[in-house]
Amino acid sequence: MNKFMRKNYLFMLILTTLLLLAACGNSNDNESDDSNTSDNTEEASEITVDSDMGEVTVPANPEKILASYNEDTLIALGEKPVAKWAIGESVQDYLEEDLADVETIEWTLPLEQVLSIEPDLIILDHTLDNYEGSYEDYSAIAPTYVLSEEEVSDWKVRLQKFGEILGKEDEAEQALADYDEKVAAAKEELNETLGDESVAMMWVVGGKYFLFEENRHSANMIYNELGVEVPELVKELGQGEEAWNPISLEKLSEIDADHLIILGYEDDEGIEALKNSNVWNNTDVVKNDQVYYIEDESNWTNSGLVASEQTIDMFVDLFK
Repeated sequence: MNKFMRKNYLFMLILTTLLLLAACGNSNDNESDDSNTSDNTEEASEITVDSDMGEVTVPANPEKILASYNEDTLIALGEKPVAKWAIGESVQDYLEEDLADVETIEWTLPLEQVLSIEPDLIILDHTLDNYEGSYEDYSAIAPTYVLSEEEVSDWKVRLQKFGEILGKEDEAEQALADYDEKVAAAKEELNETLGDESVAMMWVVGGKYFLFEENRHSANMIYNELGVEVPELVKELGQGEEAWNPISLEKLSEIDADHLIILGYEDDEGIEALKNSNVWNNTDVVKNDQVYYIEDESNWTNSGLVASEQTIDMFVDLFK
């Protein structure tokens, strides 16, 4: 082999070796990248959050969410539950525009029903005694998050927590910002149409009268956010307890509100009794023809973004 051929041979040998080393390096890099991608995918597939029962690991993008009686919050975040709350055939009517095609599940969450719908995430209220099964029973079916008392009682806190669980924190914050704008606009309009006139709200069902306390359901928003004047009779009731006790017709005849919203069906025996009561018909609110009847109470007696926004629209429309 002459000198020239030997140089070419050595050059080709070195070049081949370098190419092989580069190929191995790229292979290792790809393996490392694939490994990292796999790790990242695995990390993104689930999250750990604090619940009322301690830390719980839930899927990051659940597809079949069971959150009985918290469907309002799911809808606010653009999610549809795998099943909706019901007591027999009764459902939350104000949500039916979004949930008409969703199957019902009894409010006690029977284990057999929960098993049949195969949820990949279950969200429960903190009052676990209301359910047929135990926390352990539901956790055995799917990852289960238990809401705290604060999350149950304050729909805004609950919305933020759902946003965290479902990876929709931005959507939750935007929804709250939009809601604040809606409240501000409604408050301004009511200042013009209602002024400092007071409003009471009452649910009539089964012949009984349930006057809303200042903090009861939608009244909390109407009095404390919209700034509507509270009648003296409502103030006398104080803060509403968990149990909602009816008020007597005799006591109700003392009502001093400028306006009264009555929720309930006109054929209810309680409404019939009002119409036939001389004492009631002599109250100022009746004589001034300032009683408004609304049959569907569902959004008025629930708490959530959807319920609150629907109630604001209806309330503002009443006084236009």
